[in-house]
Amino acid sequence: MAVNSYKEDEQLQERSKIETMKRLFGYLLGYKWQVLVVLLMVGYGVVISLVNPIIMQKAIDEYVANKDFKGLYTVLGIALALNLLLVVFVKTRMYIMAKVCNDILLKIRQQLYTHIQTLDFKFFDSRPTGKILSRIIGDINSLKDVLSNCVTTFIPDAITLIAVIVIMFLKNPILAAAALISTPAMAYLLCLLEVKAHPRWQVFRKKSANVNAFVHEDLAGIRVIQSFGAEKESEETFAGLLKEHRDSFIRAVRLSDGFSAIIDLSWGIGAICMYFVGIVILGPDKVSVGTYVAFGVYIGMFWSPIFNLSNFYNQLVTNIAGAERIFEILDTPSAITDVEDAEPMPTIEGAVSFEHVTFSYDDETKVLDDVSFTVKPGETIALVGATGAGKSTIVDILLGLWHAQEGTITCDGVSIFDDYASWLGKIGYIPQAIYMIDESIRDNIAFGIDADKIDDKRIWEVLEEAQLKEFVEELPDGLDTTIGDRGVRISGGQRQRLGIARALY
Repeated sequence: MAVNSYKEDEQLQERSKIETMKRLFGYLLGYKWQVLVVLLMVGYGVVISLVNPIIMQKAIDEYVANKDFKGLYTVLGIALALNLLLVVFVKTRMYIMAKVCNDILLKIRQQLYTHIQTLDFKFFDSRPTGKILSRIIGDINSLKDVLSNCVTTFIPDAITLIAVIVIMFLKNPILAAAALISTPAMAYLLCLLEVKAHPRWQVFRKKSANVNAFVHEDLAGIRVIQSFGAEKESEETFAGLLKEHRDSFIRAVRLSDGFSAIIDLSWGIGAICMYFVGIVILGPDKVSVGTYVAFGVYIGMFWSPIFNLSNFYNQLVTNIAGAERIFEILDTPSAITDVEDAEPMPTIEGAVSFEHVTFSYDDETKVLDDVSFTVKPGETIALVGATGAGKSTIVDILLGLWHAQEGTITCDGVSIFDDYASWLGKIGYIPQAIYMIDESIRDNIAFGIDADKIDDKRIWEVLEEAQLKEFVEELPDGLDTTIGDRGVRISGGQRQRLGIARALY
């Protein structure tokens, strides 16, 4: 089992970027009607943007040239009304897409969190908690703009680009060819940049995860750090990780910033070539002033979508690494899955049997090798052995934290893995390190129980059995007393007794 730490970059499986994008954008299919409304508004915007230069050309060549001011004012009034409606549509589509994207991020984050809870300890022990948190929080947040811009930027700008090219060639194919002469070289350079930029953004994501992992580990162990006076060492380690994080970002963004420079250069070359061909080669008598004005606008309309699309592509390259990290976890199979149509475990007598169970943490060294034993109902046993003999491992396997590679485990002759949730509902567990949440005593004892099913009477009974009733009764808020993060507001012994009460409950 490869174990990762905050000092090491995570090793990710190579994934097809096309498949990752298809999977990511597939979430938009659940919002077909909202996306359709947005696309209609976007389509209106594309049409208006294409019509505006034609209106401008008509106004100059016909109404201004002929001093027809009445016709000019009519055309300008119509253009103003159309563009005001466009502004309303732009604001509306931004609101709709923001809501859709937030819903999708919420859905992905819930799917990721739900799936993570089905994974066994091999997943959690192989990486720091902070690196898992970075995927649930940071990597998912990075997808918002990509999802939104796919609808509001990529689709309309791609349509605009095609329409502008068609209109330019219909109006004057020679000027159009001159204006677009630099696009092949631009496309080649952008593809070259993408190939080199994507791995750098993957490294940046890994460095971000390293920082998150260290901060989480550092804060979780702050008592130990302060007790040993290790603050200086922690600061130096954090500074080193931040430097790696900063340097990886600079290396990545240095290439990505080249996108806009290449497009600006191509834009300038195209404009120069168009005016050179129009004025020097074709001659001023061959092209009207209105045509030059319209072409000037169309060149802007051509390169503006190119610029937007390159930004979207750059954004996609930047953030697709986050999607890859998310889908890697979602594709990690759950170690324990219930048997299909399995019957819930009936009321148990308590005869637990291990039959030829073999287990290894790293698939090499066997911690348990062909272990078989039976614990009879009502029998109390102790597992005795040297450190590392597998005592805790046996309990962890019973709890589903690890999954044995070979053998079967049954209770009263029924496999505990047929309906695992049903099995967990039959057993109580008191670990050496009691896990407490920053909630009330009631919530900690009834952990995992629906709020409307909590029985206060039973809670007081288990508190008395755990010899903690008098302590809780003396607290000002009784069962409603919050015990702090990891139970820091009560003593270690009281946490142990709360753990006993929880198991009894």
